Amino acid sequence: MQRARRPTPTRVRLAGRALNATIARAPWLWPVLRAPMQRFFDGSARGWDERTGAGSVDHLAPLAAAVTRVPNHPERVLDIGTGTGEAALFLAREYPRAGVRGVDISEEMIRAARTKVGLDPEGRIAFKRADAAALPYADESFDLVAQLNMPPFFAEIARVLRPAGHAIVASSWGEATPFYTPAAVLERGFRRRGIEPIATDRAGAGSYWVGRLAAPG
Repeated sequence: MQRARRPTPTRVRLAGRALNATIARAPWLWPVLRAPMQRFFDGSARGWDERTGAGSVDHLAPLAAAVTRVPNHPERVLDIGTGTGEAALFLAREYPRAGVRGVDISEEMIRAARTKVGLDPEGRIAFKRADAAALPYADESFDLVAQLNMPPFFAEIARVLRPAGHAIVASSWGEATPFYTPAAVLERGFRRRGIEPIATDRAGAGSYWVGRLAAPG
């Protein structure tokens, strides 16, 4: 059944936009924000999908459009801020031969995501609690790093991305998304880390940005 998203309260949307702008422009302030953000999402995990429409066609539309702009089929995929895992599960369906990892700062969100995996005999999908500002992966671990409705941690995305790999930043409801980053901010932040934009567009009510890390030589 299609989940209907409840309208985001104005105070939540404005607070999200302020937090997003702070993280994008002043990431050194993240340690001050980390604990209250974790508490908020731990407390919001129960009933999250029903309230937000997570996993619905509308929710995933910009991510679904963005992956069509990635020319290759990645072997290793990371979903940052996975929440209850809907975007990671979509990416696993889209790339049936890829290993997919989903991370989120909230243990309660990760617990909900793990209940959706079921039996995964190939071990392709795994969820882990992790801080997006200090990912528990080695340099150059992923061919594709994606995030849906999340502030961008530019340095960590670039660090774990393999040369010629792609980054996706998608917002389900465009500018109405609480954690929304304008394309100009994404372009500036990623270019400083060697990731060049290759596509930016709208899909349904949402929007997306796709970049590529330069290959050596």
